[in-house]
Amino acid sequence: MKEPEFSARGVEINRWLRSLTRAGEVRIEDGRLALLTSYGSEIDSAPVTAVRAGRPWFAGPDEAVATVNGTRYRLTLHKNGRDGGAATSGDSGGSGKSEESEETGRFLAALKRAAGRR
Repeated sequence: MKEPEFSARGVEINRWLRSLTRAGEVRIEDGRLALLTSYGSEIDSAPVTAVRAGRPWFAGPDEAVATVNGTRYRLTLHKNGRDGGAATSGDSGGSGKSEESEETGRFLAALKRAAGRR
């Protein structure tokens, strides 16, 4: 079985003010982005080419905003997840930033790579 391009557990997923899960999972696999609850149920998913994501000026260093199927989600990616689960990515290496912002950066980079954008 092929390993996902990006997977992070312990992700807090909010639909703006409404919390959907505090220990969810964000996964990029086979050209799709999937947002999952802590139980593995799918919150939302879409092809990576149809997903818009970024880090707006008002977001914290460990937060990203993603628009999936027209719905905006706020994702808080913690380095090793709140539940201690490991986050994996095809990228490795440090850039001198805090660990939390590195995880968000890896997510955004993996999304761009999967979509074929530079």
